[in-house]
Amino acid sequence: MTAEAMNKKLFARACWMTLLVAAALAGLVRAQQSSETSRGTTELVTLEEQKHLRNVRQLTFGGQNAEAYFSLDDKQLIFQHQGAGVPCDQIYTMPLDTPDGKPATPKLVSTGKGRTTCSYFFPAGDRILFSSTHAASADCPPKPDYSHGYVWPIYDTYQICTAKPDGRELKQLTNAPGYNAEATITRDGKRIVFTSTRNGDLDIYSMNADGSDVKQLTHELGYDGGPFWSYDGKKIVYRAEHPKTPEEIADYKDLLAKNLIRPGNLELWVMDADGSHKHQVTHNGAANFGPYWFPDGKRIIFASNMADPKNGRDFDLYVINEDGTGLERVTYHPDFDAFPMFSSGGKKLVWASNRNGKEPHETNIFLADWVE
Repeated sequence: MTAEAMNKKLFARACWMTLLVAAALAGLVRAQQSSETSRGTTELVTLEEQKHLRNVRQLTFGGQNAEAYFSLDDKQLIFQHQGAGVPCDQIYTMPLDTPDGKPATPKLVSTGKGRTTCSYFFPAGDRILFSSTHAASADCPPKPDYSHGYVWPIYDTYQICTAKPDGRELKQLTNAPGYNAEATITRDGKRIVFTSTRNGDLDIYSMNADGSDVKQLTHELGYDGGPFWSYDGKKIVYRAEHPKTPEEIADYKDLLAKNLIRPGNLELWVMDADGSHKHQVTHNGAANFGPYWFPDGKRIIFASNMADPKNGRDFDLYVINEDGTGLERVTYHPDFDAFPMFSSGGKKLVWASNRNGKEPHETNIFLADWVE
């Protein structure tokens, strides 16, 4: 072999080795990037939670964000937020996806006055639904008197409103005195279900989308509220606490007269759309709330502190069959996980959580792929 041929062979071998090293380095970089991406996702959920929750994304950062619900086409979320510069809850919307893949900047769609709660999209996407105290006062309503223990305020200035998705053309749907809130609408856009104290007790009502044809659905003494329609609009799941003993009844009535309730034992119930065939789903003696139907109409996902009933902040997500069987825990993260909602096809789950917060009690919105 000539010297020239030998040099060419050595050069070729050197080039080949260089390519192998480059390929190995590239593979290592890709593996590191994949590991970092995976680690960034899995840090948001525990190992147990990965059974049902995958590809988790944090959508809000800072303050208290809760009750996030999908638009019917699953492209938007509507939710309530309070934080820096926002002293009490206001309603915001945001798209789930953005051109650059970064979390969207939420857009204020309520008036910025008073306090708001319980927002929802109309199925057609042409209007939004929420409750607000702004008509009574532009100021935040007073915080509840915690000398009574852990209580929830039932502001008697809440009225149910609708508006365009950008907040224009605001209209008030309810005018009855007292608390009118916790409204959701059927997927065909025809009926709204809500909670009201118009009869002197906390009961569930339904009405047409324009506010007409109001019908009372519950009549039991106690708190019946937080209702959600099944996907076909034939059933309603809700939370309830019905005092039984003379002491419980007296305590409930005394607090309600002060526009307060004590949510110590909230059980889940289901009824037909007309209020018939009521039956209790949970029987655990804990605080169960925020129920939402699976698309199959047979199962319910909800929040509960049943694992630690004495802890006022340790809520997790659970799944249960409508008949009360098949209970399964979904989240295990310390502190608060609640307000779950499935996308139209049941492939995505959105919920509110304290996880990954930078400040105490910071609550953010999270989105995950749901895995059966």
